[in-house]
Parts: sequence; structure tokens; C-alpha cells
Amino acid sequence: MANRERRRELEQLEREVEDLQRLSSGVSSASELEKIREQVSELRREFYTHLGAWQRTQLARHPQRPYTLDFVRLLFTDFSELHGDRAFGDDPAIVAGFARFHGRPVLIVGHQKGRDTKQRVARNFGQAKPEGYRKALRLMKLAAKFGRPIFTFVDTPGAYPGLDAEERGQAEAIARNLQTMARLPVPIIVTITGEGGSGGALAIAVGDHVSMLENSVYSVISPEGCASILWRDAAKAELAAESLRITAKDLSDMGVIDEIVPEPEGGAHSDHEAAAQLLEPVLLRALDDLSSKSVPELLQLRYAKFRRMGQMANAVSG
Repeated sequence: MANRERRRELEQLEREVEDLQRLSSGVSSASELEKIREQVSELRREFYTHLGAWQRTQLARHPQRPYTLDFVRLLFTDFSELHGDRAFGDDPAIVAGFARFHGRPVLIVGHQKGRDTKQRVARNFGQAKPEGYRKALRLMKLAAKFGRPIFTFVDTPGAYPGLDAEERGQAEAIARNLQTMARLPVPIIVTITGEGGSGGALAIAVGDHVSMLENSVYSVISPEGCASILWRDAAKAELAAESLRITAKDLSDMGVIDEIVPEPEGGAHSDHEAAAQLLEPVLLRALDDLSSKSVPELLQLRYAKFRRMGQMANAVSG
């Protein structure tokens, strides 16, 4: 409730700033405008600092949030997209191709959602089918063959659950990716940029360094799905989001991810370029660190990283 009240206050102040910008013509108006701008900035910082899990889920799903191709445009050069799984067809929900990062040849794989209804339908709302995961795997194997590091960008509500996807082996395709990525002899750097939904996210997220943007989420199930199963009421999604511990801070505390990437004031959707600038040093540092390791060391550390997840201490009663 407090978040909603702060949000309403923030929106009211932002409207006042817009009105004053249109009407300001003198020094007094300019002075008042600057004062309100400071209030808006302070309130925005306060609001985004205390967001709950459900509010961060809404930000992770924001339609203006930067997607894989936005990060490709802002962080990489010489991108050449490749298509098809060489078995069935191409899947626009996953984009993949070779590029250069600070002059180094790399592979990029990521989910891609659309900005408008036509694009969203064409890219199936970022929900990949088996051919998407097989395309990603084909190119990751190619990258491994030529010793190119792999960058993946995760933003999907989950793998597509439709009948056609199941008929073409959705579960097998995801499982094959998990198995193969665990053994690829090149650095794999993963960034959760929006929604990290279930196996659909994990299928391109088995990596040596896994980071999350500050307002992204990562979970085995959506809050709505969890609420429908546990309480038989999707309206309890906010309660489910808190219970699932899906935020970047929660997952960092549990050791599931390695690093939280801060977002620009107002969220990544408000300034794509600033979001990319904040992510760039994280990616570069991870690449430098992982590139210095031998292949046996890289694979051993990756194996140990995922083996540690979910370990529970057994309670021994006297």
C-alpha cells in the first residue's frame, strides 16, 4: 500500500513538472520548476529503493525495458545474426549471432520480445519454442569450436507451452541445453535483464558468471502461476512474489547469482543507454576474469557453482 501511495505522489509531481515545462516563461517559474524537479528526483530514488518483489516484477515486464537487440546495439559491434536450428526452422523469440565486444569476437544469445502488438506476436512474446533453444545450442557449439566467449541475455516469461512446442520436444530441447552448456569449454556470461522464467530462462542461463539487473526477477514459476497453484487465486500474485524470493537481492543472498547490476534512476526502461553503460563494466570484468582461466579450471568452477545451489543442512535431532 505504501508503494502505491508513493507511486501516486511521484506521478502527480511528474505531471506538475510537465505542466510547468509547458507554461514556464519567467524566473519564478524556472525556480519553482527546479524545486519540483529536485522533489521528483528524491521521491523517485526513495520509491525505487523500497520496491517489493511484485513491484519489481512489474518493472521487469515493462514494455519499454531494454531487450537483447538494444544491448547488442549499445554494447557490441559487427553483430551478424544467424538463424535456424538446421532441423525445423527459425524462432524469432531467440536472437543469436556473432559480434565483437571491446574488439574481441564473441557469441550473443538472448530472448527478444516486441515493442508493439505486431512485434510481440511475431516474437511470441519472448517465449521460445524447441527450435529456438536448438538454434542457440547450435551456435554455442560453434562458438566453443572457435574458442569464442558466450554472452546470453535472459528475458522471458518461460518456454512456450503450446501443443506444437511439446510435439517437437520442448522439454528435451531445454534439458539438452542444460547438459551441453555445463560442459562448453568457453566462458559463458549470463545477464538476467527482465523476466527469468523457469526452464525457458535456464536453458540459456547455465554460465560461469550470472548477473541480474536491479529490477529483474528470476524464478521457477511466475507469481500468478504460483498463486493459482497454492491459493487457487491468481489475485494473490503479490503475496506469491514475496514468498518466491525472486528479486536480485534475494537471489544474490542465496548465492544463485553472482552480481546485481544497478539500473539508472527510474529503471532501465527510462534510459537504455545509461542501463547499458552500467552493465558494460560488469560484462568486461567477467570476461577478463574468466578468459584468464584454463579450460579444466573453468569447467570445474562452473560445476561447483551449480552444485552449491539449493544445498540444505540436515537437522540432526538429539
